[in-house]
Amino acid sequence: MKTKSLFGVVLLSLCAAGFVFAGPQAKSYQVTGPVVEVTDTAITVKKGEDNWQIARDAGTKVDGELKVGAKVTVHYRMVATDVEVKADKPDAAKPKKTDKPEKK
Repeated sequence: MKTKSLFGVVLLSLCAAGFVFAGPQAKSYQVTGPVVEVTDTAITVKKGEDNWQIARDAGTKVDGELKVGAKVTVHYRMVATDVEVKADKPDAAKPKKTDKPEKK
């Protein structure tokens, strides 16, 4: 009995740790329309007057036959691939204060 309880506690702890380390998921979006172009790395969908190109890879799940002209709904997330932080520029536009009294 103690072994089962210990196993349950360990299993519950591992599951909780998995949720903590997984972190938040990026917000999910979708676009629906006819397929304009399909490649191994992207799907292009016509939405109104615009073409939306969404990247895909080997992990992209596709239900049905994906081909030009097919009406699809593509679910996607926006995820940063890298971030470059620029250094702050000195404020050259600000006039320097002087200790001289104002002339009247």
